[in-house]
Amino acid sequence: MLHSPRLSQLALTVALVMGAPALLAAEPAARVIPSATEATPQGPLPLDELRTFAEVMDRIKAAYVEPVDDKTLLENAIKGMLSNLDPHSAYLGPEDFQELQESTSGEFGGLGIEVGMEDNFIKVVSPIDDTPASRAGIQAGDLIVKINGQPTRGQSMTEAVDKMRGKIGDKITLTLIRNGGNPFDVTLARAVIQVKSVKSQLMESDYGYIRITQFQVKTGEEVGKALAKLRKDNGKKLRGIVLDLRNNPGGVLQSAVEVADHFLTKGLIVYTKGRIPNSELRFSADPADASEHVPLVVLINGGSASASEIVAGALQDQKRAVLMGTDSFGKGSVQTVLPLNNDRALKLTTALYFTPNGRSIQAQGIVPDIEVRQAKLTAEADTENFKEADLQGHLGNGNGGADRPSGGKRKERPQDDDFQLSQALSLLKGLNITKGA
Repeated sequence: MLHSPRLSQLALTVALVMGAPALLAAEPAARVIPSATEATPQGPLPLDELRTFAEVMDRIKAAYVEPVDDKTLLENAIKGMLSNLDPHSAYLGPEDFQELQESTSGEFGGLGIEVGMEDNFIKVVSPIDDTPASRAGIQAGDLIVKINGQPTRGQSMTEAVDKMRGKIGDKITLTLIRNGGNPFDVTLARAVIQVKSVKSQLMESDYGYIRITQFQVKTGEEVGKALAKLRKDNGKKLRGIVLDLRNNPGGVLQSAVEVADHFLTKGLIVYTKGRIPNSELRFSADPADASEHVPLVVLINGGSASASEIVAGALQDQKRAVLMGTDSFGKGSVQTVLPLNNDRALKLTTALYFTPNGRSIQAQGIVPDIEVRQAKLTAEADTENFKEADLQGHLGNGNGGADRPSGGKRKERPQDDDFQLSQALSLLKGLNITKGA
């Protein structure tokens, strides 16, 4: 169990994991409360409804075509109660609860996709980088209409996930629909998913790139190390950074706060509101500035959810960054894990979170400052085979500058085949030009 100085929490990752329940679009965090009785006030029991429940249970046991034991009926009743509240509340059995806790380490078994519901279909919120799903070309927004030939329409999330989970190495065929087109099949092998939370590199001299694929327990620490490494590799202070949160489904709330804090020196980052005790929390930035306040562009899209939206919203409201891309997912609720006896738990939506300016992201999302949709880049061949500096006997530069002949093949850079990223880099360069940097 994770305990942090700012918030005692059990991180909820949001991947399709083997043995996991219906894990949806991005849980920012879950606080663990010792018992359900401490979280909710006691009220009079609804005796008439309980009598009806007992009568229905007796009728099922007596008349159903096959024998059904009490445990099965009661657990299904609990699952029904939770599933009809909202898409993110769920009942966790022992295996589900254990898997949920283990998943915060960034290693789990599954396909590597984040899923939600849309029009009674299972919808891919985002594929996780370097997983069977991403390697198979599954994209955010794809609808999973069949699992191993069985239609998913009308199934609950739990039922669909139960069919997709299985032994590592076994193959599974998903039938997908993309952008309203014709259905097509994708066959994947379940694998151990090892998620690398933070990746970073210099796009070119003076400009750094940081991508966060998911907010795990150590993501805040890893971003701090990435900033230090970029500065070291560049040999001097950077002139701009792109923070890439595209297709990041969220994760640990505390990590989102820590990441935002690396770029802020004061002010509110996020706050939450709910009904249970201690659900109204506020997180503010400390004066340290790991980013050295260099110009910052944050990339978001429809797969950016929950913790990603916390970071993007805080940096936008504090006017610390320019947000670029497309509207985010719109997951603005907080889940709390309420442990039960026998190693079971409830995952219950208990609060909403708000950006520093009081915006609720729930069902609306974050709107970027500059909308840039993804486009395919194709490089054209350079028709200029020679330059003046290539000519034999050419004159030298009058000011003593070095010759610049036609160069060889340029090293591949992340922005070369990523239109949104190339636009972000261009914006950073423009900001530096206009401020005379």
